[in-house]
Amino acid sequence: MATCQVASALSDPAVLAHHLVSAEGREPEAWALVLHGIFGLGANFRSVARKLVERRPEWGMVLVDLRAHGESQGLSPPHDLAAVVRDLDALSAHLGRPVQGLIGHSFGGKVALAYLEQHPGVMKLACVLDSMPGPRRVTGDDVVSRVLADLEAIPQPIASREAFHAHMTSRGYAKGIVDWLAMNVRRDGDAYRLRLDLPAIRLMLDDYWARDLWRSRVPKRRARGTRAWSSRHWRMPATGCTPTTPRGCWR
Repeated sequence: MATCQVASALSDPAVLAHHLVSAEGREPEAWALVLHGIFGLGANFRSVARKLVERRPEWGMVLVDLRAHGESQGLSPPHDLAAVVRDLDALSAHLGRPVQGLIGHSFGGKVALAYLEQHPGVMKLACVLDSMPGPRRVTGDDVVSRVLADLEAIPQPIASREAFHAHMTSRGYAKGIVDWLAMNVRRDGDAYRLRLDLPAIRLMLDDYWARDLWRSRVPKRRARGTRAWSSRHWRMPATGCTPTTPRGCWR
C-alpha cells in the first residue's frame, strides 16, 4: 500500500504545489521529484508513483505542478527553464527532505536535464521520458503548438465542461486527449476556467524548443529515457547512457 499526502502550497505562492507519495508505514530514505509534461499535472502520475514506492519503498515521490500548471499559478517571470529549475530549488528547500532523484516526462524531462546542468553530481537517479534533449525547429503542424493555439482560442470563462469538450472535439482531437486536457478545467463561480497560464506556457515552450541540453551531466548507470518518435539508435554524449530502440523507443 502507498499513502498520498496532499501538500498544497497555496499559502506560499513561491513554492510549487505538490503531492507526496510514500509506502505506507515507511519514511523514505530519498525523494524523487516527478515532473509532468506541458499541459499536465503532478496528479497525472499518481498511480505510477504509488506502484513505484510499493516496489521501492526506500524512495518517496513528489508529484509537482510545474509553474503555470494546476495549482502552481502566479509565479514571477521570466517563464523559462531556468526559472523552473529555481522553482524546484525552492520546493526542495521547502520540503526539508533529501531530494535525490528526478523523473521527467516530455517538457518535464528537459526540465530535469536543465536541473542536472545547474546541479551536477547532486542526484542519484535521473529518468527522462519521451523528451528530446536538443533543440528542434517547430513547424506549423506541430501537435503541441496546435493544442496551445486551440486552447488560446477558447473564450473564458467557459460555460461548461461540455462546452470545452465540444470545442476541442470540433478541432479534431481524440476523446482521450480531450479528456486529459479537461483535467485542467476547473469551476470558477458559475462557470469554468482553464487552470493553465497559457501566455506563460507559450514562453516556456519557446525556451524548451530552443535549449540544447545534450551535454547535461546525468548520474552514470542511473540514466533512463524513452523516445517514442524515433527508431534510430543513438548515444547521449558525455553520459555513458546507451539507448536502445525496442518498439521505437530509446532507453
